[in-house]
Parts: sequence; C-alpha cells; structure tokens
Amino acid sequence: MKRKMQMALSLMLALTFVFVTACSTSNTDSGNGTTTPETTNAANEPPAEPMTIRFATGNNPNWDDMQSDIGKFIKEKTGITIKPEFPVGGSSDEMLALMVATDEYPDLVVPGSATNKMVDAGALLDLRPLIEEHAPNIKKVYGEYYNRLRWSKDDDAIYTLSLTGVDHTYFDSGSGFQLQHQVLEAAGYPEIKTVKDFEAAIKAYLEKNPTTEDGQPNIGLSLNGGEWQILISVTNPAFYATGAPDDGEFFINQETYDAIMHYQRPEEREYFRWLNHMNDIGLLDPESFIQKYDQYKAKIASGRVLGLIDQSWDYGQAENALKAEGKFGATYARFPVTLNETFQDHSFHGTGYLPALGIAITKDAQDPVRLIKFLDYLASDEGQVLLNWGIEGKHYNVVDGKRVIPADLLELKTNDNNTFVKTTGIGNYNISARYGDGVKDPSGNYYTTTFPEQIQAAYSEEDKKTLAAYGATTYKDLWPSDDAFPERKYGAAWTLPFDSTSEANVIFQKTQDIMKKRIPEAILAKPEDFDKVYDQFLKDLEDAGVAKMNAEFSKMVKDRVELWSK
Repeated sequence: MKRKMQMALSLMLALTFVFVTACSTSNTDSGNGTTTPETTNAANEPPAEPMTIRFATGNNPNWDDMQSDIGKFIKEKTGITIKPEFPVGGSSDEMLALMVATDEYPDLVVPGSATNKMVDAGALLDLRPLIEEHAPNIKKVYGEYYNRLRWSKDDDAIYTLSLTGVDHTYFDSGSGFQLQHQVLEAAGYPEIKTVKDFEAAIKAYLEKNPTTEDGQPNIGLSLNGGEWQILISVTNPAFYATGAPDDGEFFINQETYDAIMHYQRPEEREYFRWLNHMNDIGLLDPESFIQKYDQYKAKIASGRVLGLIDQSWDYGQAENALKAEGKFGATYARFPVTLNETFQDHSFHGTGYLPALGIAITKDAQDPVRLIKFLDYLASDEGQVLLNWGIEGKHYNVVDGKRVIPADLLELKTNDNNTFVKTTGIGNYNISARYGDGVKDPSGNYYTTTFPEQIQAAYSEEDKKTLAAYGATTYKDLWPSDDAFPERKYGAAWTLPFDSTSEANVIFQKTQDIMKKRIPEAILAKPEDFDKVYDQFLKDLEDAGVAKMNAEFSKMVKDRVELWSK
C-alpha cells in the first residue's frame, strides 16, 4: 500500500466489500464462554424498529442482499437493512466525487481517497462525541490506539472508524511473488529468493510446456497493470524487492524521516530494468499494461499464467475458480523475492496499529445515534464471533471448548470462497471496529478464523507439499521474522493524506499521471532505450515539482511521529 496506494487500498476495500456483523449471547450449553447468535433475541428484548440505511462503497460481486444466514440475522437482531450503493459505470472515486459535487450523501460511506475532500466539505460527522456516549465496544476494541483515530494534531475529531484489525498478528503471507505449484514441482522445488531464481523457474517450465493441457499458450508472467492495480502488481513490488517497506509512493529515511518518491531510488530503477529484461526475452505478458482486471483474472482462472507479482486479495477470486475446478497444480505458492540477496523483503516491517480504510457517518445520516449504536453492536464480543465464525451449529461447532468449522464448510470456504461468502454472509458485513488475527476472546478462542492451525487445515495438498519442500508450515515462514526490523514510529506513510487543496496534492496527482505513463514505457522499451526513458521519467517528476512535494511529505511524516509519540 502506498500513497498512490491510498486509492489502491480504498478500492481494495471497495472490491472486497468486507461487511461483517456481530451477534450472539451467552450460551451455557456450549461451554465455550462465548455467545451464540441464535439466542440473542431474548424474550425481554423489544423488537428493533425497521430502518433502511444507505451505504456507499465499492462493487461486491458476492453481496447477498441480506438473504444469507448472517444477513437475515442482522436484520432480525438490529432492525437494520443495509442498502449498498455501488458505483455504476465508473469507479468508486467518481461516485464519491459526485457526492461532494452535489453535497448529497448516504447514511454511511467508506470515503477512501476522498476522505480529505469530504472532511473539507463538512460532509462527515465527528464521531468522537457519539462514541463517548453510545459506543463502549468501539472504544474497547481500539483500546490504547483510540486516539490514533484523530484527524490531526490540530483537529481532535474522529471522522472515520478504521476497519483494520486491532492488535493484528500476521500468521500467513498473501503477498510477494507467486509461482504455480506445478512450475515448482517440475523444477524440483528450487531456491526462490531472487528475481533471477523466479525468472529461471518460469523459463524452464515454459520451454518444456509452451501450452496448457487443453492447448492454450502458457504465459510466463502477467502483471495487473491495465487499471489502478498497477500500484499493486507493478510499482509496489519495486520497493519490496529492494529492501524498503510500504510507505505509499514514498521512501522514508528511518532515522531522519525525510521522504522522497520511491522511484527516485537507484535500486528501484534496477528492478524495473529486470521487468524490461523479462519483456525482452518474452516472459512478460505483452498485454500487462492494457488488459482490464476481468481479463487478468480470466487468464489466471484458465491456468495459463505461470507467475504473478501481486497480492492474494487481488488474484484470489481467479485462484478460487482454479480450486473449484480441481486445478490445484495451477494455483500459487508465494515467496519473498528480492532483486538480489543483499536485500530483505520488508512486507512485515512493523507499523503498530495502523488506522486506515475508515467508515464514516455523514451529515445527511437519518439517525446518527442509532447508527453508532449499530456499529458498536458489530464491534461487541458477540458481534465479533458472528462476524468471523457465523452462527454456532450452522457455521461452526464447539468441540472441547474450541470453535471448529465443519469439514464441508471449510472445504467450501477454502476452495470456493466466493460461494461461501455469498451463501453464509460471513465476510460480507465487516463495517466497524474489529480485532485482528491472533486476538482471543474471553473463552480463549480466537476472534477470527485466521490462526496457524486453521491456516494449515485450509491449505490444499499442493500447498502442503510445496511448503514441506521448503521446510515451512506457512508461507509467512519464508519471510523475515516480525522482529527483523524496528517498528516504524509513523505507522505507514501511505495513510498520510495530503490536504486536498494543497499545492503538494496537485503535484502528487501530476506525478501519478507521469508514473502511469513512464513506468510501462520503460518496461516495454528496447533494453538499449531503458535508461533514456527512465531518465526522462525522473526529469518529468522534477519538472512537476517533486522536490517541493517531498519536502511537504517529510513534514507530514515528522508531524505524525510527534503526534503518535505523545
């Protein structure tokens, strides 16, 4: 994620649309000390008044219209019916910009990259008074990090509730460079540490297997560079592969907190030179920078793409299609690949709690108090169980005091997650404060279903075989340990927004346009022309005012360090 990833990350939420709800009550029969959603509507509780709320977010192909088990339960328990408003014929950014232009808003919104504009327009309510009076569960979830939600050192307001999990522990990795299991097996599970290792595995397989079993031409490496995911699949990997953490479009000196655009680092030029080389030798998909997202996913789902450089949430839907067809050899293993062995992948460079991807109540909301109470219910212990596990007896059982997903549901969740989400509703209602992976509830069970034993149980046989070949139990075992790097005192710089009316923001938008033109041009150029194109790229950035923007962003990082140090 990054500065340019501010849009990427907000759109990621838009694409995943992970709503998750919360419900349950004490269940003395379960013996697990948690709650069972089915028992929450006790006889002494009056039925909630029906209320339909408008919620603006991004497209979600798995939205269940509140007809799933979880959706129905939410309506019965809270009286709330969620009416999502998806972008029609455009992007989430366009939908949000129209709201600002017309000064008309739904009840709830995930403002993403438009947060600054909406705050400036007075569109978002300050949630702090509402939380203090009506939302003890929300405040409990954020705990010591509650004040990290404040807007700035000059504005104490809380305009959005961060949707990132609190006290999150990463037990697995969904990032890095991906290779099909069949590619690795054919090569005898070679060392995959550098881009040259990655390249060699693809090249060797492609030479022996130019087509799939059904005669389609195999593709060495495809990048999702035709739309906004150029940030995820093309440019973000440049800093990971050259030993830097994700700080948006910037590289931050960890001692001085001075910032430069990460493309200005000589190391990254060499990463893009390698992609240029991959193109030159015919291993890069020539459609990488013109294909639409659906085309990219269709290629992956066909089993033709041997290698990816992406995040699992971006290609996961296509990989699920492969699993559903039983084509596990064409699914992917993940590796922390770097330019050479002098670098370490900083994907898990610590940030502390990172407020991001917020949900807001707008000035046009019909009943802000009821809305904050609704969000507070979703953040309760009861809600967190339903949010992640579902309803006891339907989606999980309690065995010896531990929550366990039945084998048939676990198989559906693992191999056809799209169907699992749409039919159960689990994963479709996460719109409030929540705990991250690794946090346990009062019963001693994890709030989420992502923990080592569950991760390993969900791996396919191909995953297990590959991991065993590399002496690992999860993919994260292949990455540097969590304590390999000191925690960043500013969190992650991609969460720092420019003032939407500032000169720096104007410059930033110009640099994004320049990047989207010059990076593909450099990668697709003849090798002898690569440096000429990249030099022009850097000059274009300079002419756009990148030095002035870097200085402003450096100040913002230093201000964040000061704010969070208090």
